[in-house]
Amino acid sequence: MKAYSLDLRERIVHAVVERECSPQEVAERFAVGLTTVKRYVQLAAVNALAPKPRPGRSRTRHIRPEHDAALWAQLEAHGDAILTEQCRLWHETQGVVVSEATMGRAIRRLGWTRKKRHWQPASGANPLDRTGAPSSPTTTRTTSSSSTNRVPTSP
Repeated sequence: MKAYSLDLRERIVHAVVERECSPQEVAERFAVGLTTVKRYVQLAAVNALAPKPRPGRSRTRHIRPEHDAALWAQLEAHGDAILTEQCRLWHETQGVVVSEATMGRAIRRLGWTRKKRHWQPASGANPLDRTGAPSSPTTTRTTSSSSTNRVPTSP
C-alpha cells in the first residue's frame, strides 16, 4: 500500500490544528483512520510529516542489461569460478561490488546454469543476443504421448 501524499497529510494536520476540528471528524472527512490522524499531528510537531522511503531492495539493478555482454564474457573465461569468485572478478573488472544473490540473479537472467562445477549456458541460451532468451519461440504440445495420460484430440 502506498503512503498518503504529503499534501493530504498537511491538510489533515491543518484541519485538526488550525480549524480545531476533532480528530474523529477529520478522520471521517478525509476517509482515513483515527490513529492515522493522531500520528500525523504528532509527526507535524517534530517536522517529520513527509512519508518515509519504502523498505526493500532498490529497483535499479547493479548488473544492468547493458552489462550482459561483459558478464557473458566473464562466465566464458571463468566458467569454473563459484559465485563468490564471480563477484570478486566483477568487482575487479567493473569496479562494482555485488552480492552473491545479485550475481546469481544476473547469471540466471542470462540463461546460464551451473552443472558439474562449471557455469554453462542453458540449452536455450543464445550467445549472439547475450540475453539467454531462446532465439525462436517454442511450441507447446497439446496432447500427451504417455500411455497413462492420454488426452483425446479433437478432429
